[in-house]
Amino acid sequence: MAARLLRYHLLALAVVAVWGVTFVCTKMLINAGMHPVAIFFIRFVLAYAGIWLYIALSRKGAKLWYGWKEELVFLVLGVSGGSFYFLTENLALAHTQATNVAFLVCSAPLFTAIFTLLYRHFGKGRFAEGLEPVRLGLPLVGGTLLALAGMALVVFDGTRLQLSARGDLLAIGAALCWAVYSLFMSQMTRKYGTVTATRKVFIYGLLTILPFLGGQKESFAPEILGQTVVWGNLLFLGLIASLVCFILWNLVMDKLGNVTSTNYVYLNPVFTLLTAMAVLGEKMTALAGLGCAAILAGVVWAGRAGRQ
Repeated sequence: MAARLLRYHLLALAVVAVWGVTFVCTKMLINAGMHPVAIFFIRFVLAYAGIWLYIALSRKGAKLWYGWKEELVFLVLGVSGGSFYFLTENLALAHTQATNVAFLVCSAPLFTAIFTLLYRHFGKGRFAEGLEPVRLGLPLVGGTLLALAGMALVVFDGTRLQLSARGDLLAIGAALCWAVYSLFMSQMTRKYGTVTATRKVFIYGLLTILPFLGGQKESFAPEILGQTVVWGNLLFLGLIASLVCFILWNLVMDKLGNVTSTNYVYLNPVFTLLTAMAVLGEKMTALAGLGCAAILAGVVWAGRAGRQ
């Protein structure tokens, strides 16, 4: 990889590490009595307030409306990278094994590569032209399959696969949502800047989750929100995992391309496993360690299918 891009690869690694931790944080909040929809809502409210605080302190100002066509694209991004992504992912955890969800959600890089190839071939205009040029060759196919095999070793190690149609379909839906987000976000970031693009994702994510928020009053009860562990995890999810990491990730996609950057998502379960070992006392077997190595090798290999 070029030396000038190394810092963006390191940023991608750091963001994915934080996002891997969020699975454990979200699980702790659910165990404390919070509903997945309420978790997302508070998480994005904190992130949205934080980004406006940053804008106020920087005194740069912020434009609220960019025209119907551009706002429609931001709406798609807010749904695919915000409300529907987290809604499908979190609800999937309630209907199937966490290992199933981790494996299926992390198929997003595969869907991203497929969508990119199709959109560049059949699409027109700035979005098609702005996508990362990828080749359907051995690096992309081989690296993807190697990373998927490593993922299977990590998440299914020591467990027996139990299928649940509803939960598994929700998890696949989350992966498809993230692939759509990856398809368009880099171009909007390049045109409007990371702060503006991220701010738009937050507000449209919040607006489109509101219809699902009804009947979740128990999640906002004082006995739940008054717990230190609850606010600690919510602040981490809202300000670090959402505000900081979304801004950094949008920057990474702009610099590395939507396919190369999304390949790092394969590493999510690795960091989830490491966090679970530290927090929950889980053990890493030799098979899981081999899986982690395969994921890393697959990400590096698939990345060679990126910029021509």
